Amino acid sequence: MYPNKGLTLSVCPHHKLLLILNPVILVPGDGGSEFVAKLNKTTAPHSWCVLHTDYYFSLWLNLEELAPFVIDCFTDNMRVLYDREKHITHNPPGVETKIPGWGDTRTVEWLDPSHISPTSYFSPIVNAMVKWGYERNVSVRGAPYDFRKAPNEYADFYQNFRTLVEETYALNNNTKVVLLGHSMGNPTTLYFLNHQPQSWKDKFIHSFISLAGVWGGSVKPLRLFASGDNLGVAFVKALNVRVQQRSMPSSAWLMPSDMFWGKDEILVERPGRNYTVNDYKQFFMDINYMDGWYMRQDTANLIRSLTPPGVEVHCVHGYGIPTPGTLVYTGNMWPDSQPNVRTDDGDGTVNIRSLKGCLHWQGKQPQKIYHVPVKGAEHMEILDNKDVIAYLKKTLTS
Repeated sequence: MYPNKGLTLSVCPHHKLLLILNPVILVPGDGGSEFVAKLNKTTAPHSWCVLHTDYYFSLWLNLEELAPFVIDCFTDNMRVLYDREKHITHNPPGVETKIPGWGDTRTVEWLDPSHISPTSYFSPIVNAMVKWGYERNVSVRGAPYDFRKAPNEYADFYQNFRTLVEETYALNNNTKVVLLGHSMGNPTTLYFLNHQPQSWKDKFIHSFISLAGVWGGSVKPLRLFASGDNLGVAFVKALNVRVQQRSMPSSAWLMPSDMFWGKDEILVERPGRNYTVNDYKQFFMDINYMDGWYMRQDTANLIRSLTPPGVEVHCVHGYGIPTPGTLVYTGNMWPDSQPNVRTDDGDGTVNIRSLKGCLHWQGKQPQKIYHVPVKGAEHMEILDNKDVIAYLKKTLTS
């Protein structure tokens, strides 16, 4: 199971063997990058919402922004607006956002700058890597991005990402780089690799480690669009965040793919109508949000064919956890109430068929594909799973 390729051996002038670790770049998933914002607005949902700031403040993830009454101010600032003619999104008028910490691990280790424990993200993995000999911002680095969008809007990010790979390679004695993604960070990375020359990948990329990859979408985004999802935060009402969740092209991108779900498999049930992968246009018509349909059309084919990445892959994911398989609305629940859920196997967020999408590459590229299913590794908790961290240690340091 464990490849023995994590290190390069180098002889120093004093004839001692030095172990040179392959540097790692972390690619976060949906919700996995910090946002800061500066405001110069003329309108807001409530009179108590701040309209103007002279400084950038923490927007995501800032738990104070999710408090009752204030949350409407947050969603108004965090949402994006879709331009149907240009097929791009932008911030609302008067909202300027930045993604801090490019190349740094700080803003992907913790999502709240105050380092409140519920907002820990890549921190357990980075802490472990430091013990193995890695150095923050030198041999382990971060590539945060605007997770509200999708790869069709990531041209600048991808250009910067390519430069970051090359810089990290040079910074570490011309040692090939490992790309380590989580969740949506994996299809985001795949799209990047699919658009790089093989000669570039051969020179700069050692391998691609995927944790909880969303290769064929997930049922969960359908709930974001229909009813909203409080993401397990008890004091957050799903309907309060729905307007922001609906606005994100990434939500549309991560819907179930017709390459993984059959045309007769029901994804959403409600009185009088059911929805499959072939009914998305009707689904968006029925929730009165046609921007969602246009965003789905923009993003559905970005990685639909699952073109092999052309690098060694380690596909690590959980299984054995009840995961939304069908959303069931009864009575008057549709669409504003939370549905009942008919479960599927998966990691609690992503369905098993999507997590195993990496197996599609077996035999289709010369580079090896290592499949590492980990029973009980939940979608977020996989980042602090002892078996997963042990596998990373073996892979990166053996």
